Amino acid sequence: MAAKVFPGRYTAEADDEVVVFLIGMRVNKWWAVHKWLPVLLAMPPMVQELYSQKDNGFFSAENFFNLKTTLMIQYWRSEDELYAYAKAPKHLKAWRNFNRKVKDNSAVGIYHETYKVKDGEHEVIYGNMPLFGLAKAYQHVPVQPYTASANQRLRKKEERRYVDSH
Repeated sequence: MAAKVFPGRYTAEADDEVVVFLIGMRVNKWWAVHKWLPVLLAMPPMVQELYSQKDNGFFSAENFFNLKTTLMIQYWRSEDELYAYAKAPKHLKAWRNFNRKVKDNSAVGIYHETYKVKDGEHEVIYGNMPLFGLAKAYQHVPVQPYTASANQRLRKKEERRYVDSH
């Protein structure tokens, strides 16, 4: 089923802080399938768990793949909730398995990056797109006169509305 496309220009509104978490893996040695495949297969059950739990702070994710590298961008309500999940049983089990089997083997690499973004310090625009990224995670809203430019979207919500109304 194709995702619904929203014609026109949209942006995203997020309350307070947004936590953006990038996580992925890189296959360094294709022939070492027994090393990288378990790492690859460990992620889907964790993502399914994240989506199935209500009010855990996880909002949504986007996935990208190329020949050697996977990338998942996750959107979280807070860093505390992200770190709480990192200590949850399913994630801890996967992390321990990785460290036991692959830690000192260069066949597969892993990475993650965490970014805390305060209100007014992000800017997004979506043109003729389905729900995606921050708009899928938070609030998908049509572009308004006070959010028409990238500069306007980078301001805090209260500041945008004040400038537009005066």
